[in-house]
Amino acid sequence: MEVKLWNDKREREMYDNLAELFAIIKATEKLEKAYVRDIISPAEYETECPKLIAQFKTLSSTLKDAVPNIEQFHDTYKMDCPSALNRLVTSGVPATVEHRAAAANSTATSAAVVAECVQNFITAMDLLKLNMVAVDQIHPLLSDLSSSLNKLSILPVDFEGKTKMREWISRLSKIGAADELTEQQARQLLLIWNPRTILSWQHCRLLEVS
Repeated sequence: MEVKLWNDKREREMYDNLAELFAIIKATEKLEKAYVRDIISPAEYETECPKLIAQFKTLSSTLKDAVPNIEQFHDTYKMDCPSALNRLVTSGVPATVEHRAAAANSTATSAAVVAECVQNFITAMDLLKLNMVAVDQIHPLLSDLSSSLNKLSILPVDFEGKTKMREWISRLSKIGAADELTEQQARQLLLIWNPRTILSWQHCRLLEVS
């Protein structure tokens, strides 16, 4: 005896759509794994992934009454497709697009930190040139400059310029706030505060490019 899964055309269309949804989730899981394992190129991945995402969005909208929760649908049919769920439900964009966005954010952040460093350098050097050499005037700027340098990811943790900043901060912390630097100390500090002195030529070039 023939057993029908549907009673009318509308039910049949719903089951067809459920099957399509299942297939899209499975296909996305395979695509994600192929990309991670370098079986396909980023270009190939980025061509196919948006198609699956678009198809998923269309079907999930069509089936919103029958399938109000995609994760539940996934669990009900024991699909074991965590990467597909992340791509289709959580992210909604190809991994390559996510990576480019992250890189762009990182570049923007680096540019802001570089600008902060340059501003702190200029402010500190101008202060010394104006003969404002009291410890309570110099110490805050040294701290700001040291903090800016520490934010620069292009500089290693043990970078010489950072070490010099810490040494001067430690030295000034042992002096009274109202005390002033001698002319020799001021000239020495001015020399150290020059970006091309505290940073190597290579890192200065990186700052300029950024």
